[in-house]
Amino acid sequence: MILVVDDDPDLRKLISDFLAGHGYRVESAEDVAAMRRCIDAQRPDLIILDAMMPGEDGLGAAARLAAERGPPVIMLSALGSDLDRIIGLEVGADDYLAKPCNPRELLARVRAVLRRRRVEDSPPAAQGTVFDFAGWRLDVLRRDLRDPTGIFIELSDAEFALLRSFVEHPQRVLTRDQLLDFAHGSNRDVYDRAVDSQISRLRRKLNERGNVELIRTIRNEGYMLLPKVVRL
Repeated sequence: MILVVDDDPDLRKLISDFLAGHGYRVESAEDVAAMRRCIDAQRPDLIILDAMMPGEDGLGAAARLAAERGPPVIMLSALGSDLDRIIGLEVGADDYLAKPCNPRELLARVRAVLRRRRVEDSPPAAQGTVFDFAGWRLDVLRRDLRDPTGIFIELSDAEFALLRSFVEHPQRVLTRDQLLDFAHGSNRDVYDRAVDSQISRLRRKLNERGNVELIRTIRNEGYMLLPKVVRL
């Protein structure tokens, strides 16, 4: 979930609607106090924070969030000089963008910050690279997928990348943008909706070998791998 914090209701709605249109769940807050209440109720994955607001300003809030190891912060500010940007980054913001900004650029910054945080929070590489889920077994090093009876299932590169993304993030709703980032990285040249057809082909191969639903569509949000995954 992304939390948009700004005292300008029109800008909050513009940013929220744009990000929601790209598959993200978005909440908004009009000041730092409302931001705190939202964080206590449901910890966001990222905060887009206005630097100057009535009451506690965004710079002070970003500093406190950094000290608490809170969610990553993208700071938005009408102050766009190099010095203002440096101050924003030094107090703890993960990125800094001057207003007015291009929504597509903001979206790119959101993806980049979330990607960096996922890398920081990812489990150690020493863990196993074989995943077991609902009797299926995926060996990511050998690119080997076996159904519950041990039969090898051939996957395309795109299908393998998506399945690997699911088993590494099981029982969690993944948006199209997240799946494309996980599967193709920052240099991807794939349209958001392309993931739908890729998942459809992956599902078809999985469903041919069993009657258990493995990948569920979560309406207006994304997709989820349902079974528990064990890393071997």
